[in-house]
Amino acid sequence: QVRLVESGGGLVQAGGSLRLSCAASGTIFRINVMGWYRQAPGKQRESVADITSGGTINYAGSVKGRFTISRDNAKNTVYLQMNSLKPEDTAVYYCNAVVLTAPFVRGSDYWGQGTQVTVSS
Repeated sequence: QVRLVESGGGLVQAGGSLRLSCAASGTIFRINVMGWYRQAPGKQRESVADITSGGTINYAGSVKGRFTISRDNAKNTVYLQMNSLKPEDTAVYYCNAVVLTAPFVRGSDYWGQGTQVTVSS
């Protein structure tokens, strides 16, 4: 019913930058929150950053000051600008959204398939 598609992952050297994009499509009445999670090999998935439709932003402490999340509500798209990348940023990055498919109902979580980010030393 709702689909999230990520793009922009890749391989970069430490200190480099990448910009991730996630576009939501399908039956969408409103997206309350969009954000990014990541999962490194052998580790649990962790929240990286999220942003509400009103512009309220949260960052994980490990990325604050290096990553910037933004959104285009008209396009149902969220971005993650990643600067000063470190090897420990290497992970699969997943887009997440809390989406209302009809008015006056509780939003539900939706997930993208993930995009690989690899940072070499």
